[in-house]
Amino acid sequence: MNMAPFPQLQMFLAVARLSSFSGAARELGISTAAVSQAVKQLEEQLRVVLLTRTTRSVSLTDAGRRLVEGAGPAVGQALAALKEVAAQPGETVGRVRLSVPQAAIPYVITPVVPTFRERHPRIEVEVVIEERFVDIVAEGYDAGVRLTESIERDMVQVRLTEAFRFVVVGSPDYLARRGTPQRPEDLLQHECITFRMRSTGALYAWELERGRRNWRVPVRGGVVTNDNRLTVTLAEQGLGLAYAFEPLVAEQLRTGRLQRVLESYAPTVPGFFLYFPSRAQRSPALRLFVDAARELTAKAKDSPQPQ
Repeated sequence: MNMAPFPQLQMFLAVARLSSFSGAARELGISTAAVSQAVKQLEEQLRVVLLTRTTRSVSLTDAGRRLVEGAGPAVGQALAALKEVAAQPGETVGRVRLSVPQAAIPYVITPVVPTFRERHPRIEVEVVIEERFVDIVAEGYDAGVRLTESIERDMVQVRLTEAFRFVVVGSPDYLARRGTPQRPEDLLQHECITFRMRSTGALYAWELERGRRNWRVPVRGGVVTNDNRLTVTLAEQGLGLAYAFEPLVAEQLRTGRLQRVLESYAPTVPGFFLYFPSRAQRSPALRLFVDAARELTAKAKDSPQPQ
């Protein structure tokens, strides 16, 4: 079998990453028909089916997934190397593509990206906001940001924030009207602003702990959302209790607009980490981003966070 042509492989990887022929065509600046033909030629040359196509979706076969996992990082490094050759002496050219949850933006992305772009104007930063835990290798990401307990053990992890707590909060007006819960079970008698998980569509059961005992309380209320900031805003307005990670409500707690309840049951999580496969460290663009993230998040720790 002859070696697979590099352009065809590049087009296939774009389709796999975007799950779309038309999306890959737009990204590459060519026609959808050209992308489809290139992938078809690659499949014929390899004698395997790489993609399952329907009128509504595109998904990887097992062979396609193996090709993405094996060739994707190498192709990315080859493209970065080609760009690097065209760069000025001492200048790095490339791209860093990140998967980041909404909650991490003010603590990880906002403090880092503006300064990083100023320092490295020829490194493109793509930030994809999503709550689901993604396979960063298979889906074409350079790195992701998550709480450490969600990260696979074979990934390199770089701490970006300190540990923090999740707390139950309510407005003084709500607590005056409805009383203050004393035990996790009391939450079942309260109006709680519930959160629908974007990844599963299920309502989130509030997690509490004390010593070695843990609770998952299936709270309910008249308002459901999938946005943490809206949850906090509604709690400030007295609509019910909210469950939030403590840095997000620091200003509201300081000014008394919200008050903690059940504080002795507040669980602690290790904080946000940047993670990536060890072989990705060969990417000059990612190495520079990791260095900047370490430096700039450290500087931001003691600074007021945006509300």
